[in-house]
Amino acid sequence: MLELRPEYPIRTERLLLRPLTAADTDALLAYKGRPDVCRYAPFEPMDRQAVQDRLGTVWANTALTNEGQALVLGAELADTGQLVGDAVLFWHSREHRAGELGYVVNPDFAGRGYATEAARELLRLGFEELGLHRIVASIDERNTASARLAERLGMRLEARLVQNEWFKGEWSTELCFAILASEWSARPGQA
Repeated sequence: MLELRPEYPIRTERLLLRPLTAADTDALLAYKGRPDVCRYAPFEPMDRQAVQDRLGTVWANTALTNEGQALVLGAELADTGQLVGDAVLFWHSREHRAGELGYVVNPDFAGRGYATEAARELLRLGFEELGLHRIVASIDERNTASARLAERLGMRLEARLVQNEWFKGEWSTELCFAILASEWSARPGQA
């Protein structure tokens, strides 16, 4: 394996996961432009130009063919077509078959399980289709909602790195969550 070329859209119970397009600009601005959404994310609130620049570069990738790449997929409600958030799968190492998961949801749609549903599908893609061995999630300790989401996904807290990073003008404590392919396949309900 070690290559991922999904067919789009990817359907989950309530969502369609698909590459982001220029038509998503306003929906992306609705949450990526908000300081509260970006508080613990590795980017500042975005304006229209920043969103358009990313749509033409880092968010344009539709496959993972080599380490160092990221696949960002929009999470669209299947029944309405509304973009509610996005999730990203980073491929860090071919040799170690390592990846990382990230997710952002528009607060107007928070608390409904959409981020969990999208992130779970990216874990499935990472393990079952790309062939990764280990996927991590790095979370600012103050982002309790994101940490709870990682736990719901079956990821375990492996480390708490106290004030390990100067982040947006202050020291940040990072929580490192992880799950292995063997743990993923051993989840209840898996064949």
